[in-house]
Amino acid sequence: MPDTPTRRRLLRNLAATGGTALLGSHISSVLAQGLAPAIVTADRLRPQLPGGVMSGDVTRQGGIVWSRTDRPARMLVDVATDAGFKNARRVIGPAAFEGNGFTARVDLSGLPAGAEVFYRVSFQDLVHESALSEPVVGRFCTAAAKADRPVCFVFSGDEAGQGWGINERFGGYRLYEAMRRESPDFFIHSGDQIYADGPIQAEVKLADGSLWTNLVTEAKSHVAQTLDDYRGAFAYNQLDAHKRRFAAEVPFLVQWDDHEVRNNWYPGQTIGPEDKRYEDRAASLLAVRARQAMFEFNPFRLNPLDPEQVYRGFRFGPLLDVFMLDERSYRGRNSPNRQAVLDADSAFLGAAQTAWLKQALKASKATWKVIASDMPISLVVPDLNPDVPKGTYEAWANGDNGAPSGRELELADILRFIKRHDIRNVVWVTADVHYAQATHYHPSRAKFTDFKPFWEFVGGPINAGTFGPNELDTTFGPDVRYVSVPPDNPQNNPPTALQQYYGRARIDPKTKAMAVSLHDLDGRQLWSVKLEPEA
Repeated sequence: MPDTPTRRRLLRNLAATGGTALLGSHISSVLAQGLAPAIVTADRLRPQLPGGVMSGDVTRQGGIVWSRTDRPARMLVDVATDAGFKNARRVIGPAAFEGNGFTARVDLSGLPAGAEVFYRVSFQDLVHESALSEPVVGRFCTAAAKADRPVCFVFSGDEAGQGWGINERFGGYRLYEAMRRESPDFFIHSGDQIYADGPIQAEVKLADGSLWTNLVTEAKSHVAQTLDDYRGAFAYNQLDAHKRRFAAEVPFLVQWDDHEVRNNWYPGQTIGPEDKRYEDRAASLLAVRARQAMFEFNPFRLNPLDPEQVYRGFRFGPLLDVFMLDERSYRGRNSPNRQAVLDADSAFLGAAQTAWLKQALKASKATWKVIASDMPISLVVPDLNPDVPKGTYEAWANGDNGAPSGRELELADILRFIKRHDIRNVVWVTADVHYAQATHYHPSRAKFTDFKPFWEFVGGPINAGTFGPNELDTTFGPDVRYVSVPPDNPQNNPPTALQQYYGRARIDPKTKAMAVSLHDLDGRQLWSVKLEPEA
């Protein structure tokens, strides 16, 4: 991401306003350009933008711009290639109202490749048409057409988990500020954006007797069941100033995991009577509401042929393609995960998504192919919910260290396909387990050997309890090169333990090497590796 004078001027504005960029001093020039109604009404009549702005799902020629308001209002977006918005183009967006959670998005198109794009969002009240919000400014870079500049991205996941919410005394979601300082081209959010099943209390007593103090809202005071509950959980995280500032500068690529709905859920699940918090016990019904809220509160580009589809791919020029997976919507039930054949019961991605991933990888011309998996490959993740039998597993691995079985069969099929079609330079990134890890996989160490060596990197949590390290399943020959927590690490360590992590990847346009590093809460580099591309 180039550090240009216009970018520096924008970032100063963003820094001065905590990320929401309510540029009151700039409103006179906005009006002078004829980009807003000439009548500015009292602040009480102006729509507000409590979630700031976000961009995401960026392509070579466009990107999604998202925002949220507090009343029925129409989204207006000015877009330009300079921070001064000279020769800005206005896009009249959709109405935000009760039916979409007062959210709106515009899919900007026709932008130059590899360009720094500046956008300015305002909302016009649908009742008082002369009432216009103050503008909120953001930026993103479109994907490059040529390999003439570095590509940098960050990845992490797991936000507001285990009751650790926004503690302004602690500094809020500090990891977002550390990632922002990396000036990445985009951010992969690997899921657990919210903890719909994790209420936030005003205070939590820590082991040393001190208090962790949370910002609290009504929606986060209980588990989410209604559509408005899920909307409120997403809105809660946008109260954090670091997240709003980050979102105004860095595009999001978002997937989901379990806590967007309920811990370890799967389609068709009925929540057992042991969990007395739920009146609606059909996980599939809760998932419909959660998915709608997730789409409403994120800059997703929806698939018109399948408006519920989460998995998708992105081309970032000759150096990088990214493939975002969905390991929730099509999985079979959580079980001992040791089925002998690949079928609907042992599915993890499902047949259609698996076929899409194979063909997308095969068609990719990029040097590097990054697969964003919301769950890790070899780390054993048991399902410990009280309403499921013991010995039930949640992720790919089943802990038997043998030949592939259960969900591992699907992964083995994908890895075999990658080898047989000589698809090179595949890297996996993930989160979910609430600590950081770097793992190298090689057939010489594996029970299943028909695959090309590859790396997997784990980030997270953004702001949640720290756990791990997890048991390792050796089916695919993992060699753990780094783990961020000791073997005796306390479980559910609070953010005050400073064990919050993200990963960063940077591709050099000259050598095409990918440097991957893992970082802590304050951005300190903990471990790194330089991956040379296979020619």
